[in-house]
Amino acid sequence: MLEEDGRWDAFTCFLDDDGRICLTNNAAERALRGIALGRKAWLFAGSPRGSDRAAFMYSLIGTAKISDVDPQAWLADVLARLPDTPLSRLPELLPWN
Repeated sequence: MLEEDGRWDAFTCFLDDDGRICLTNNAAERALRGIALGRKAWLFAGSPRGSDRAAFMYSLIGTAKISDVDPQAWLADVLARLPDTPLSRLPELLPWN
């Protein structure tokens, strides 16, 4: 039935690769668990600008985690190097670099 509908390739795409494609969304659910638990605690960020900054930092820390980088060590390194880093080299400080 899937072959007849032309959906077989989409159905089996996770089998043809090296096995890193997950069949469930469990990893995504785990990644969002902290956000769901902290939702009430983060209800008030002080200002819209404060909430933008919090979202920015949360995104960077989440990116560090999925890039297998220790967020605390990465943030300490970035904060130490930031004052001497020119604007043109800021992308070098991102977690995936």
